[in-house]
Amino acid sequence: MPIERIRSFIAQDMSAVDAVIRQKLHSQVALIHQVGEYIIHNGGKRLRPALVILSAGIFGYSGQHHHNLAAIVEFIHTATLLHDDVVDESQLRRNRATANALFGNAASVLVGDFLYSRSFQMMVEVNNMRIMQVLSDATNIIAEGEVLQLLNCRDPDVEEENYLRVIRFKTAKLFEAAARIGAIIGNATQPEEEALAVYGMHLGTAFQLIDDLLDYSGDYQDTGKNLGDDLAEGKPTLPLIYAMRNGSDKQANIIREAIRTGGESGFQTVLEIIQETGALDYAKQRAQNEAEIASEAIANLADSSYKECLLQLAHFAVTRNH
Repeated sequence: MPIERIRSFIAQDMSAVDAVIRQKLHSQVALIHQVGEYIIHNGGKRLRPALVILSAGIFGYSGQHHHNLAAIVEFIHTATLLHDDVVDESQLRRNRATANALFGNAASVLVGDFLYSRSFQMMVEVNNMRIMQVLSDATNIIAEGEVLQLLNCRDPDVEEENYLRVIRFKTAKLFEAAARIGAIIGNATQPEEEALAVYGMHLGTAFQLIDDLLDYSGDYQDTGKNLGDDLAEGKPTLPLIYAMRNGSDKQANIIREAIRTGGESGFQTVLEIIQETGALDYAKQRAQNEAEIASEAIANLADSSYKECLLQLAHFAVTRNH
């Protein structure tokens, strides 16, 4: 698998990132450390910090700031997970109980706040105003995306472009920021920085499209979540949007009602409609298109092992089963 080769290639750097994470998670408040450790080391793919390392590596960066920046990105991502699981009332993530299920909603929200504030402390230590601007802007846009998603819940009239806007804000923006700050720390030219930013945005979009597809086609052992979780939360994701648009009136009404009510009891019927209308194939194709745009964005950069890893990462984003 490409992801395993990528992990091997940057293993030393990622070990350094993990060391930063452990150091910066330290708090005199035991619960903060406990919850933070639980979620940070809960089997995540670490794609966003890997993006920082790979993007900096393309431009020959040889300092230490990329390790701190990668840890910052992981902290921001982890904070969003903690808050998301509370908002969604999720009980399971990556085959394990969510932090809110174990420690309660209040602890999850407050530890998420701690991770956000700790990440901003770390940004100051890097002492690069451009990087601070990119990360602070990204954090703000992510928050907007979370609110947009909340507004979309239980709404069967959400259109595809509005759905994609949530993805670009809530998920892809941090991928974009991770790739961009790697380029910045590597002293990339403005066109090179923009190329990495475009790569990150479209990679993140492809990644989330596949996540949403796997909610209707994945395996519990691979994804760590039950089929239909998104529908149970009333999320109108692309497979549902496409099936409503291309199915019969009766099929569309079944899905509309499932989105409004959570549709757990009628999930099998919804799944059959999704399969009959070709919604999964459509979502997969949209993800592949995004991955191709990501790869094309960095095509003119100098060839290197780092660039090859980024290209493999785009392939992994759309071929994965977890």
